[in-house]
Amino acid sequence: MKITQISVFLENRKGRLYEICSMLGQAKINIRALTIAETETFGVLRMVVDKPAEAIELFRKNHVTANQADVVAVEVPDRPGGLANVLKMLSDRQVNVEYMYGFVEKFSENALLVFRFDNPEKGGQVLRDAGINVLAGKEIQGL
Repeated sequence: MKITQISVFLENRKGRLYEICSMLGQAKINIRALTIAETETFGVLRMVVDKPAEAIELFRKNHVTANQADVVAVEVPDRPGGLANVLKMLSDRQVNVEYMYGFVEKFSENALLVFRFDNPEKGGQVLRDAGINVLAGKEIQGL
């Protein structure tokens, strides 16, 4: 199952990340996972939130450049080699991982990871076929 990830493009300046997080907080939108990639002049904040449609609308109303993408969230065994085993399954079936990041909290003995694939449907199906728990949007929102 796919979930929605929001990417926000930010100027690399003091306080900009605070502005975005504050905006979400005031709107009662909870961040479930996030990662930031940066250069000297800008950054890309990628996040999973509990109300993605509301977050996109909020950003548009406030002239914040943001877009959404389909990602897949999965439980991966939280032990040495757990991630490598999942990545091998994907590689063996020609699924490209464009990027990935981990959740900040756990609700089981497994680690929670977000994957962006070149083909989200195929990536999710490969993982489900291998018996890996692919999380639904409602499960992410309830964390």
